[in-house]
Amino acid sequence: MKVRLDQFNNDWFHPGAYLKIVFWTLFSIVFIRTAFPWPMLIKKRLLQTFGCKVGKGFVIKPRVNIKYPWKLTIGDYVWLGEQVWIDNLGNLKIHNHVCISQGAMLLTGNHDYRKSSFDLKVGEIILKNGVWIGANSVVCPGVVCGENSVLSVSSVATKDLIPNKIYQGNPATPKKDRF
Repeated sequence: MKVRLDQFNNDWFHPGAYLKIVFWTLFSIVFIRTAFPWPMLIKKRLLQTFGCKVGKGFVIKPRVNIKYPWKLTIGDYVWLGEQVWIDNLGNLKIHNHVCISQGAMLLTGNHDYRKSSFDLKVGEIILKNGVWIGANSVVCPGVVCGENSVLSVSSVATKDLIPNKIYQGNPATPKKDRF
C-alpha cells in the first residue's frame, strides 16, 4: 500500500496552544533535556508550571525528553532515568513508586499503517504502582502496566502487562512472577 501524503490529515489533533508549546520547548531544552545537572526542585517546578501534576519524592535525571507536560501525571516516589523519552501525544499517568530506567520510551501515539491516509492514533498509557520499565524498553500506545509489573531491558510492551509479572522480549511476554 502506498502512503498518500495528500490524504494525510490530523486536523483533529490539538496538543495545546502554539505559544505554550514554543515556550515549553525552549524551557525544556535549557532545563530538562540538557545534561547540565539542574537541581530537581527547579525541574519539578518547571514541569508543574506547564501543567504536569507531580507527587513527592520525584527524581528526574538529565537529558529527559517530555513532549507535553500538561498531558502528564506523576505520582509519589517516581524515578525518571537519564534519556527517558516521554512522547505523550495523549495522556500518560504514572502512579506511585515507579521506576523508568535510562533510555526507555513511552509512546502514546502511532500511525495506522493500514490506511493510505496514515491516520494518527493516540492511546493513553498508565503505569500502576510499583512498575519498573527497564532500560531501553518501549511502552506502546494504550498499554496499562499492572501493579508491580516489570518490563525487562530492551523489551517492547504492545499489550497490557498483568500485575506482579516480569515481561521480556519483542513483543513482551510474561516470563515469571515478581515477588
